[in-house]
Amino acid sequence: MSPALGALLVFFVALLVVVRIFRTPLRRATNRFAARSRMKYRGRLDRFKLLGRAHVRGLLLSDSGIAAAVEEHVAATGTSRDVAWKMVDGYVREIVPFFNIIAYYEVGFRLSRMLLGLFYKVTVEYEDRAALRRLPKDAVVVYLMNHRSNADYVLVGFALSGQVAISYAVGEWARAFPLEQIFKAFGGYFVRRRHREKLYHTVLERYVQLITREGVTQGIFLEGGLTRDGKLRPPKIGLLDYVLGIGRDPAYHPRIHVIPVAINYDRVLEDRSLLRELDTTTGGKPPGRLTQLAEVVPYVFWNLGRIVSRRWKRYGRAAVMIGAPVPLASWYENQPELFTIPRPERLALVSQLTDRIMERIGALIPVTPVPLVCAAVQSLGGELLPRQKLLTRIADLRDELVELNARVVRADRDAADTLDLALKMLEMRRVVLTQGDSYLVLPHGRELVSYYANSIAHLLGPYAAAVRARDALPMETLVF
Repeated sequence: MSPALGALLVFFVALLVVVRIFRTPLRRATNRFAARSRMKYRGRLDRFKLLGRAHVRGLLLSDSGIAAAVEEHVAATGTSRDVAWKMVDGYVREIVPFFNIIAYYEVGFRLSRMLLGLFYKVTVEYEDRAALRRLPKDAVVVYLMNHRSNADYVLVGFALSGQVAISYAVGEWARAFPLEQIFKAFGGYFVRRRHREKLYHTVLERYVQLITREGVTQGIFLEGGLTRDGKLRPPKIGLLDYVLGIGRDPAYHPRIHVIPVAINYDRVLEDRSLLRELDTTTGGKPPGRLTQLAEVVPYVFWNLGRIVSRRWKRYGRAAVMIGAPVPLASWYENQPELFTIPRPERLALVSQLTDRIMERIGALIPVTPVPLVCAAVQSLGGELLPRQKLLTRIADLRDELVELNARVVRADRDAADTLDLALKMLEMRRVVLTQGDSYLVLPHGRELVSYYANSIAHLLGPYAAAVRARDALPMETLVF
């Protein structure tokens, strides 16, 4: 044996001995640190999350519903049971997260606070905070949200960090190192949104119902994907239908509550990318990876340079409005035949429920300065807008929003302050150009104006028609 190989062998033996000696004390220290983290942030923590993945995997692999789906898959495809069960095991490993208290409360909270503080001034408001406090301890809570940016995961998690550890349904876009490991450590589970195989969806359904029955607090983006044109998208019912499935046991009816959450930004990080994706609906060519890379790399280095040179400016406001909880007991009572009627009829009833919830989310959308100013610009039309005319329209829109009980961030602010805050963002992005006492909307900025105006157009009462009439974006028809 060579000296180098012998030294390496001695090193690994010594390492194993050290790990063996200190494994128990290290585990105890980690558990104490995790307990302190939980007490420090005083968040509601679902005990089921603390179970190991192996335990959850065992529960799913012994599930009678999954076993029946395996038999159906074998009969339909002719594959062997061993192959079918291996597929199930692969799906389980893909879906089930490994929640880590320290990662969520210590690393996650600090990292989200740092990143959000770097990019935004965060506003979190509540429709009825007392109602949230009155939720029973055994309540099964599902947060239903609109989806504007991939930053939503961080923003809502940060907003709720002192109250609850939330488990997200995460799309396939995040199944890449290290995002997959990060989301799973924070309790997120992955969903193949366009995968049609029945066996996969049975595994996903049984997992969602398992964690729902155990009271795990979940977060679902009801639109099923990011909005490409700024408007709210029609709701997707799949995951919520799985959640509602636990209502086959009437004991769960009084426990299930959904909480609408509305999100809006002065600047969505990926807004231009979303607009390019929208452009493909009118025959535009999607950008290749090299094109995207050529845009991202200079953007990253440009902003790093601004941070280093202390010229960095935040992207304005990121706002979250957390609605009052909606108990579903009466909905179940009004649908006594829900689980006996054919599936298409049941899904139609679920769709009616999601439509009402989406309407509630729409009513809660926070109005931040940039969307408000963009709506004012678009409602007036024209390319060159006098400052005084724009100020008058901003004040009129704000008064209308307040009258209609919309959630205007800092509604007490003067219209001139609101305009100046938004203009800093719009001029920095070369959307508008100041010309004396007027503002010129640049041709390539018109789409961004529409994107942000669309986020609040449905709230504008008599002004909504004027905003929609001048929408520069095509209707979103792509399925994501």
